[in-house]
Amino acid sequence: MSTLVSQLTEVVGDAGILTGKALAGRSAGIWSGEALKALALVRPKSTEEVSAVLKICHQARQSVIPAGGMTGLVGGHESGDTDIVLSLERMNSIESCDPRSRTMVVEAGTILQTIQEKASDAGLMFPLDLGARASCTIGGNIATNAGGVRVLRYGMTRDLVLGLEVVLADGTVVSSMFDMLKNNTGYDLKQWFVGSEGTLGVVTRAVLRLYEAPIATETALLAVPSWEDVMGLLRHFDGVLAGGLVAFEVLWRNHYELNTGPYSELEPPLSESAPYYVLIDVFISDAKQGRENLEALLMQCLEENKIVDGALASSETERLKFWQIRENFEPEQNKFDTICGYDVSLPIEAMEKYVEAVETNLISQFPDAELYAYGHIGDGNLHFSIYPGVAKDFDVVNKIIYGPLKDLNGSVSAEHGIGLEKKAYLSLTRSETEIDLMRRMKMMMDPNGILNPGKLFDLVED
Repeated sequence: MSTLVSQLTEVVGDAGILTGKALAGRSAGIWSGEALKALALVRPKSTEEVSAVLKICHQARQSVIPAGGMTGLVGGHESGDTDIVLSLERMNSIESCDPRSRTMVVEAGTILQTIQEKASDAGLMFPLDLGARASCTIGGNIATNAGGVRVLRYGMTRDLVLGLEVVLADGTVVSSMFDMLKNNTGYDLKQWFVGSEGTLGVVTRAVLRLYEAPIATETALLAVPSWEDVMGLLRHFDGVLAGGLVAFEVLWRNHYELNTGPYSELEPPLSESAPYYVLIDVFISDAKQGRENLEALLMQCLEENKIVDGALASSETERLKFWQIRENFEPEQNKFDTICGYDVSLPIEAMEKYVEAVETNLISQFPDAELYAYGHIGDGNLHFSIYPGVAKDFDVVNKIIYGPLKDLNGSVSAEHGIGLEKKAYLSLTRSETEIDLMRRMKMMMDPNGILNPGKLFDLVED
């Protein structure tokens, strides 16, 4: 056993470190299908242990890859045989949940769904919600500034974090565990780390902002005849529902048909076909009157031809089935061997033509390609799934998808981060001045370059 591994074992104990054969059963992530590669997987159980681990690695100039639930899609947690992978999976306690201040203090390894359930038990809600809720950790959510389906009303993860405790690359512990909304005392240090993808420090604890739980949630699936109507419905619903619209998802026709067709276990809930399908969640404060008002609103939209068909979920089971149409990836896996996912953002008025152009250019290069578009359109976030054939040349596909975004004032990443997969395209979204400032921050905070090296950007330009 190397001297470094021996030093780390002294800090975390035999149960806190995995090497050699003990690593064989560990996955590199739900999307990779491969075994984890690492010199060692280190699993501290306290902030003090994280601090000691990073101090040792800093002095040894040893690369450290922070890992959460490993549900990321851009290679942000990718590691190699010479890396130390730092997992906070044993730091998974909810330290407090205060209904009066509507705050929760958690360790970074806590699973998102566990946080949601604890808040619900207190009659509250932690609004961050995404498909990987059962396996992603709050530390990973913070490091990637996760978005999900309720950004329209509650914002990104950065809007839900009141305070953080972070360990810097040299082991210094920075505690900014405030539990108040307003704190106008200089730089907001916690925001340095939200979305930094583990390159500036390791988040160990957080104070989260909770909200009152809704009396009820109504979910509707709507068939919409045009993109103009999609945009019109977003503004109309947001206006008349008095802050109740919390999710506005859009599925292009082929995505809806794939997820309700022969490759899926779900039956299509609508009889009429349309180019777009809108899925909405509405929080209501009066279970009976709120539902009646929503029914009347949807009937009005149908009479005015803003929608051609629609269904309002009549039970929690049906509500979840509607969301399965949006979130289920099994039909794609059943039909195709390879899944190629993309995540971008751009002004919603540009989305229709952008998707058409991407599909046209894609098929001109890869005639057998199929493109499926969907996403959190309420906050300008568009997702693509592309199959098959594109694996021949990802560089061409990336240029087709990312290239137009600069002129559209869009982003190459709406919520998944940059990691390794997108760093070559970061300059399409951020100016050289901004990237240079990021590099300077990195060198100041991590002078030995040990934290998640090579992710987001390279310290030296090629």
